[in-house]
Amino acid sequence: MRSGTKLWSVGGFTLLEVLIAVFVLAVGIVGGVSMQLAAMRARHQSALLAQASLLATSMAERLRANPSQMQLPDGANPYLTLDYDVLDQPPPAPPAVLCYADACNAAQLAWFDLYEIKTALRTHLPSGRVVICRDAGLWSGGTLLWPCSGGAGAPLVIKVGWRGKRADGTPQVDRTGQYVPGVALPVGAL
Repeated sequence: MRSGTKLWSVGGFTLLEVLIAVFVLAVGIVGGVSMQLAAMRARHQSALLAQASLLATSMAERLRANPSQMQLPDGANPYLTLDYDVLDQPPPAPPAVLCYADACNAAQLAWFDLYEIKTALRTHLPSGRVVICRDAGLWSGGTLLWPCSGGAGAPLVIKVGWRGKRADGTPQVDRTGQYVPGVALPVGAL
């Protein structure tokens, strides 16, 4: 090897060319791994959103199937007492009557429905929360909020959410410090 031409030669490539190729390959691998992590995070959030939507839809159908309880004043309607947070409250106690057959009256069916939704929430959204309330101001600044405005004329809403995290690992919370509901389903006129 002559002095001043090539420092190192490996099969026709200089050491500098090999190092640049390895660096470009490493950058590509790191980019691919970060894209894979973002896709996994999006898939997980999508699965949680699907579960929350199923739970809210299931509860809406249960409300519609029990019209006599839905016609009660708001203070006497057992469905409007539901505000259950899996991480802050103990597992639900079974109601006095389990309504797996036609042996229940409307009130017993309502308490059974509440038990079932709490159990399903605990099973499918382990860090979840569900609220049924009347809420005229469902959206505030483009964000769903947990507090309900109430009022007899306000629509009935089922809110389901979970403790999510942003891409950087910080909790996904609203301006009041509470985590954000994932789904809010207006039930309509009942």
